[in-house]
Amino acid sequence: MTEAPVVVERDGGVATVRINRPNEMCALDIPTKDLLLSSLQAAAEDQSVRVVVLTGTGRAFCVGQDLKEHLGLLKLGSDALDTTVEEHYNPIVELLSTMNKPVIAAVNGVAAGAGAAFAFAADLRVLRASAGFNLAFTGIALSCDSGSSWTLQRLVGIAKAKELLFFPRTVKADEALELGLATTVVPDDEFDSAVAELAQRLASGPTIAYGSVRRAVGFAATHELSESLAKEAELMKLTGGTADHRSAVDAFIAKKPPVFEGR
Repeated sequence: MTEAPVVVERDGGVATVRINRPNEMCALDIPTKDLLLSSLQAAAEDQSVRVVVLTGTGRAFCVGQDLKEHLGLLKLGSDALDTTVEEHYNPIVELLSTMNKPVIAAVNGVAAGAGAAFAFAADLRVLRASAGFNLAFTGIALSCDSGSSWTLQRLVGIAKAKELLFFPRTVKADEALELGLATTVVPDDEFDSAVAELAQRLASGPTIAYGSVRRAVGFAATHELSESLAKEAELMKLTGGTADHRSAVDAFIAKKPPVFEGR
C-alpha cells in the first residue's frame, strides 16, 4: 500500500477517501490534514464523483489530532493548535457536510475526537460491529471542535451531547445505533461489502437531488419555516430542470425503472 497519509480510490462514481496511517491509528498530523482537505476538495469538485466514502486504514477510522506531533509543536512554542482548527478541521467538516453529493462515513474502527466529528458530518454512518466513538476532547483538557458541538446535539439531543462531551468514553457500535450516531452496524466480515453496496446504490441515484436534499436539510436546521419553504422551492426548481428528473418522469410513464446519470 502507498505510504501517502491519505489515498483516494475510485470505483465508477464512488470516490473512497482513506486516511492511511494504520500504525498511528489514522491520527491527524499536518501533512495528513493538508492531504485530506485537498482530497475532499477534489472529490467535491469532480462531477464524475457521485458519492464520497470516508474511511480509515487498519484498526481505526481516525483518532483525531496526532498528539505526538502536537506535543512536539508545543515544546517548540508553535501556534499550530490555534491555527489548525480554522485551516484544517473547519473546512474539512464543511466539505463533508455541504458538498453537493452524498457522503458515507465507513467507520472501520475507533473514531475519536475530530475523527468522530468527521463521521458525524456525513449523511450516513456504517459501523463495523467492533467500532465505536469517543468524544475525547475534554480528556486532554480541550473544548470540542470539528463541528461536534453542532452535529452531536442534532443526533442525540443537547443533554446527551453534553454528557458524552463532559465524560468521554467509548460508545460501542450497538449503543451508537441506539443513540442515532450510527445508521447501521454490520458484522466485521460483512463491512466492506455493505459499504460498497450502499455506495453503489447512492452512486447510481439522482446525485443533484441528493445534494439538494443535503442543502435543504442543512438550511432548515438553522432557519424558520417560511425561509425553509423558500429554500425548498428554490431547490425544487433546480432539480426539476435536471436531466435526471426528466428521464425519471419518462420512465415512470413508461413503467420502467429510471436510470440516473447524476445530471
